[in-house]
Amino acid sequence: MQVDIFIPCFIDQIYPETGFNMVRILENIGVKVNYNPSQTCCGQMAFNSGFWEEARELGIKFIQDFNTGRPVVGLSASCIGYVENYFEKLYYNSPWHLENRKLRANLYEITDFLVNKMKVEDLGATFPAKVTYHDSCAALREYKLGDEPRRLLNHVKGLEIIEMKKTDECCGFGGTFAVKHEAISTAMAEQKIAHALETGAEYIVSTDQSCLMHLSGFIEKHNINLKTIHIVDLLAKGMGLA
Repeated sequence: MQVDIFIPCFIDQIYPETGFNMVRILENIGVKVNYNPSQTCCGQMAFNSGFWEEARELGIKFIQDFNTGRPVVGLSASCIGYVENYFEKLYYNSPWHLENRKLRANLYEITDFLVNKMKVEDLGATFPAKVTYHDSCAALREYKLGDEPRRLLNHVKGLEIIEMKKTDECCGFGGTFAVKHEAISTAMAEQKIAHALETGAEYIVSTDQSCLMHLSGFIEKHNINLKTIHIVDLLAKGMGLA
């Protein structure tokens, strides 16, 4: 199988190794990876901030970059959920309406792709640690991701998953929400970290690096004995690929 990979802008700029790890995992299971170097932001930040014209321009570029007919696999349920849910509104009754619908049928978050498209749950990974899993708002409510991440983690040898209280509550990031409402955002991160610490876990794992970036900032500022790790990085390290 051949796929195109979508690397969100914050992964590209801040966490590029996570993108490389996704490629390593896909290639390890026999998937041929295509990367379009001209890809840019999907436009979610502009859309959420009310700049719809700018978002439309970025969205058209996204459609042009990825409408190859191949599955498009990405690292962020937030970005992919945005494309799936809001491009329909942006391009309703426009020349891009049908092109968008073709693309939407081929979009996958990485854990969804592995479990439901490739039918792979056991990647042969080993990661001896206690972890707790954070369900991101975007993964649950925008992308509608189910138990795919946990199914992958349950097959990692040596890994113990300890569920935290209110695992589906927001971590407080919310994109520009964290900037506009700093005090509320910080309080939400503090509560999420408190729930994670109660489990005795060493790591918080999630599918969304934006959530982990927010939580990691709070952890580092307060010198808390806890780490964050994207599920792709955990799997890649456990497979000896990172």
